[in-house]
Amino acid sequence: MSRAVAAFVLLLAACGRPCPPPAPARVAAIGETFRITSQVLGEERVVNVYLPPGYAEGAERYPVLYMPDGGMNEDFPHIAGHVDVSIKNQVIRPILVVGVQNTERRRDLVGPTSVAEERDIAPQAGGADRFRRFLADELKPYVAARFRVSGESALIGESFAGLFVIETLLVEPALFDAYIAADPSVWWNRGALVASAGERFARWREPPKQLFIATADTPEMQDGVAALVAAIREHAPAGLVAHHVPMPEERHHTIFPFAALRGIRTVFAAPPAAP
Repeated sequence: MSRAVAAFVLLLAACGRPCPPPAPARVAAIGETFRITSQVLGEERVVNVYLPPGYAEGAERYPVLYMPDGGMNEDFPHIAGHVDVSIKNQVIRPILVVGVQNTERRRDLVGPTSVAEERDIAPQAGGADRFRRFLADELKPYVAARFRVSGESALIGESFAGLFVIETLLVEPALFDAYIAADPSVWWNRGALVASAGERFARWREPPKQLFIATADTPEMQDGVAALVAAIREHAPAGLVAHHVPMPEERHHTIFPFAALRGIRTVFAAPPAAP
């Protein structure tokens, strides 16, 4: 492990996740919150839902943006705010946002690791596959039964949640139609996930997908994402449209609002106005 990565691991240990700004206050109601008892996870999870303007009065079906780190004291309020403003300004299509509040982030969002320092900060690591089963087998069907959804869906996340986004694209790409990752922690487990990308893309047989990925000023994220992008270019998986946006002016703890807004506007762009 390089000194820079070791320092970053210590930062995670100190902060729980890369030291975010103070948690935002609860926003005005623009959706609803429910609880779901997960047999897969063996616990109850809190889920927040943003509903687009006009949802209650209409019959239209909508795409869904799913997000880990989706608690009211996590990233849900600012993502829902981005979406709400973008819909009202007709920049994106109307969508739902479904945010899953964390209970044990370092269990649910990362796979196993052979790195001792990483096991020290995340002793329960390795739950990403189980969390993915929760999304696929429990949450998505529940949302489809309770809300008017179109069947189109996307996944968004930053840091460890960004790593989960990339891992889901690589190991279970059929689960979502689009993937948005901000500064994903691809250094995890000595970059083993990215190292497997070439072989996975060589076997790619998926319907059209979009990937939006942004990086801040951290070299370990930049290098890992560059390797991922190189694998995409080398194997050119049919139907995968990748958008790589470096944001070197941002730091790991500042990038998400900017990358999320740009990613959402890319993936869910409104159709051109009629002449």
